[in-house]
Amino acid sequence: MEERHEPRFKQRMLELTDTNNIAYLFLSAANRWLEVRTDYLGAFIVLTAALASISKSPMSGFVGLGLLYALTISNYLNWVVRNLADLEVQMGAVKKVNSFLNMESENYEGTMDISQVPKDWPQEGEIKIENLCVRYENNLKPVLKHVKAYIKPGQKVGICGRTGSGKSSLSLAFFRMVDIFDGRIIIDGIDISKLPLDMLRSRLSIILQDPILFSGSIRFNLDPECKCTDDVLWEALEIAQLKNMVKSLPGGLDAVVTEGGENFSVGQRQLFCLARAFVRKSSILIMDEATASIDMATENILQKVVMTAFADRTVVIIAHRVHTILTADLVMVMKRGVILENDTPENLLAQEDSIFASFVRADM
Repeated sequence: MEERHEPRFKQRMLELTDTNNIAYLFLSAANRWLEVRTDYLGAFIVLTAALASISKSPMSGFVGLGLLYALTISNYLNWVVRNLADLEVQMGAVKKVNSFLNMESENYEGTMDISQVPKDWPQEGEIKIENLCVRYENNLKPVLKHVKAYIKPGQKVGICGRTGSGKSSLSLAFFRMVDIFDGRIIIDGIDISKLPLDMLRSRLSIILQDPILFSGSIRFNLDPECKCTDDVLWEALEIAQLKNMVKSLPGGLDAVVTEGGENFSVGQRQLFCLARAFVRKSSILIMDEATASIDMATENILQKVVMTAFADRTVVIIAHRVHTILTADLVMVMKRGVILENDTPENLLAQEDSIFASFVRADM
């Protein structure tokens, strides 16, 4: 079995080696370019010194000394320029470290007493977004501007818009990955800005465009905290239509997952992430363009699972393909950080001049 995977690992090693060496290739080429220029400059200085010694006829000892120093000047020029370039690079690193030192730390502890938060929060999955304003840095313009929305428990909500409209920024705001400088997000009656970060992020689930698997076993990737029984894990795999595939692997749930899940396809990794979200039993699932990198067959499986296994949970879908949210209960259309349209897909499609209808026509 190892021999079968040897060519793949060898090719991967060569690709990584090329990626690593390409920087040294450009550095070497730049050094050769610099050396040729400094050699020309050094030769010009030697010529100037020689001509000056001929025209003024000084003592032969001074002529020899002057030419000796002139011949070594190109080496000194190379040394000075290279050290200045290294200093510039190193000062950039110092500047970056200094920016990290001056960066304000996230409020990990929160302002709310943990005892006031129910153990099964969020149980219903009700989301209220009130006048939400978000930015990535204090000196940057807001990417979300006074966003207001209400999501009922168990609703399937699709969010669409062009690139840069603020869709992914809204998904990051749920996990407080960006600076919420005004407004608030209330989930089941609790303002998320008051919660400890570890509690907030452990109670919500998200599936990203690039699925993330960790090196270890399939069991560890589905249940990192080792809280669930094998029956629950097999149920999650069956829902994600991965049960037969995992059973065929040596070790079953204990089968090896390589770094980043490279021994599985992108579609399979996405389905593993969906199974992991099911195992966590979170009442809120956020899918940030989760179907953008997978084929149509896997996309259909993903949509079917979301509409059945997650039927009683609140699902927020950031859509890359508009047709994936045609069956949603609610659709929000964003542009430049604001929600322009907020209605059922049927009502929006009935309006021929709506932005959502134009997106659907363009996607057909």
